[in-house]
Amino acid sequence: MGLFAKITTASDPRTARITGILLMLLAMLAFSFADAAGKTVVAVYSVGQLLLLRALGGLLVLSPLIWRQRRAFLRLERPGLQLARTLIATCEVAVFYLATVYLPLADVITFYLASSLFVSVGAAVFLGETIDRPRGIAIGVGFVGVLIALQPSAQTVSWPALIAILASVLFAGLLLLTRFLRRTPDMVLASQQFAGTLVLGSVLAPSGWITPSATDLVWFAISGAVSAVGLLCVNRSLRLAPASVVVPYQYTMIIFAAAFGWLLFGDVPSHATVAGVAIIIAAGLYLGWRERSAPRPSEGG
Repeated sequence: MGLFAKITTASDPRTARITGILLMLLAMLAFSFADAAGKTVVAVYSVGQLLLLRALGGLLVLSPLIWRQRRAFLRLERPGLQLARTLIATCEVAVFYLATVYLPLADVITFYLASSLFVSVGAAVFLGETIDRPRGIAIGVGFVGVLIALQPSAQTVSWPALIAILASVLFAGLLLLTRFLRRTPDMVLASQQFAGTLVLGSVLAPSGWITPSATDLVWFAISGAVSAVGLLCVNRSLRLAPASVVVPYQYTMIIFAAAFGWLLFGDVPSHATVAGVAIIIAAGLYLGWRERSAPRPSEGG
């Protein structure tokens, strides 16, 4: 068992849920930073080139761990679902970055974070997970906070918006399939996602290829490496806790994105953003309090 697995192994269901929540928060921090790194180069390079170089950076970081756990790739559970998950993960990343070409990033993230609602419904329908009324209300309140913080523009009713919504639905499907395949090692799931984007990027990148500068290569590598950390955290989170418990914490991506926008690009949050973030934090704290005070669940995570 690797160091990451040892650190994130929980001894009881309640600890598993709390650990899963913390890992989801760490994943949102990692993804927000990776998006900020990608933002510095995506305006110059094509989506295909971004997918290719991002995947190379992620696989480079994961390669020692992939080699160490290479035998796990020979005995995959539910190969059909593994393939479906890889295809969905690949399309989700491509569609997300495609949406950012036509819409402001804030609008895309608004639709993207709506995936938590799709996951909550999907978890109830396909995984048999129960969402009680207080938790459902907290999830809804958190989404309202996202809308207040990002203030979607008039462009939201357009075909580019449909691309962003598709990205959100694909991400929800990815999270649900990850929950289905929670017995698969984290390294296998993460490397499959990067392998899928590597293949798609290799097909798309030659069209309009621009040779990156040394600085831009560093940003590509950082985006891929930090995304790899985020994927490992998300996959482990969904192995430890039900999707309906941990997925609502992806709302915190707004908080991290606002912080990185201020630190790296000098973007000052508006009053609406501050108000929305406050609502998001309140909803997240309430969900965390419920998990701490709830009786021990009988399920095994």
